[in-house]
Amino acid sequence: MKFNRIKLARNIAILLTFLAASFPALAKEATSTPEKAAVVNGVVITQTELAKELDFHLQRFSRQGVQLSKEQMANLKDKVLGNLIDREILYQASQKAGIKIDNDKINKELSAVKKRFPSEEEYKKALSAMKISENDIKEQIKEKLAINALIDMKIAQKVVVTDKEAKAFYDSHPDLFKQPEQVRASHILIKVEAGADQQKKSQAMQKIQKIQKELKSGQDFAVLAKKYSEDKSSGAKGGDLGYFSRGQMVKPFEDAAFGLKPNEVSDIVETQFGYHLIKVYDKKPEKILTYDEIRELLIKRLRQEKTQQETAKYIADLKKDAKIKKYL
Repeated sequence: MKFNRIKLARNIAILLTFLAASFPALAKEATSTPEKAAVVNGVVITQTELAKELDFHLQRFSRQGVQLSKEQMANLKDKVLGNLIDREILYQASQKAGIKIDNDKINKELSAVKKRFPSEEEYKKALSAMKISENDIKEQIKEKLAINALIDMKIAQKVVVTDKEAKAFYDSHPDLFKQPEQVRASHILIKVEAGADQQKKSQAMQKIQKIQKELKSGQDFAVLAKKYSEDKSSGAKGGDLGYFSRGQMVKPFEDAAFGLKPNEVSDIVETQFGYHLIKVYDKKPEKILTYDEIRELLIKRLRQEKTQQETAKYIADLKKDAKIKKYL
């Protein structure tokens, strides 16, 4: 787990992000006279749906410390509503195409959502906090999968990227294929919560110093990480964080890691998460990836971009025959 993300993975936020990024806005409001944001071929997109989707984007801006002007807010609202309309257009097209999603696929996707939570209880708490039901989620999963199936059938299967195209892109964009310096490191973390008093900090320091003594006496780093590290994700793997480059960790951690030689262990490093001991296992210098190294990934990426472009054209064609009315 990368340390600049450790405290971002809160349970309700996970579900909000997963739903808002992957699915249309939550199920249509069960009211006979919903306040309309738009109507697409007779299907109402409510102001409540729009507000929920808009709030997701505003929370992201807020976390980044960005405040939008009135003009920017109006543009964002219009863009979000446009996305909701596009999704509805695609879903309707999927139904006209006879696409059906079986329950096994829906339940498999739902299971993936639940696995993002430490327990069933935490999952249910998140649903309750958001005032949605599991049926709401299943309905959105069904719509998402139907749209994906439509795009695959109508567009993605027909998109081709030749080796010649991929090589031409590689040759004309050399800066895109620079792989920055990387290190492979493990760590042992003793947490210190934000705002902890001096006594708790001292207790945490004593713990990490005890572990440091065991390391200096010849104990294995991975064994001690499994035994003591309070980063449960990496601790279970002997503290292994894999390879990472600069910018993926908080600065004190990365400065220490990149300053070590392979098989060296750091002194105690303090970050916003607590106290760390870091061991570097390998270092890779900056290099430019060869075409053969990046070929498959590049072709996949170029296919995705072509599919997105063709999907935009497909939506535009569907809109020509659609009855769409906005109420903003």
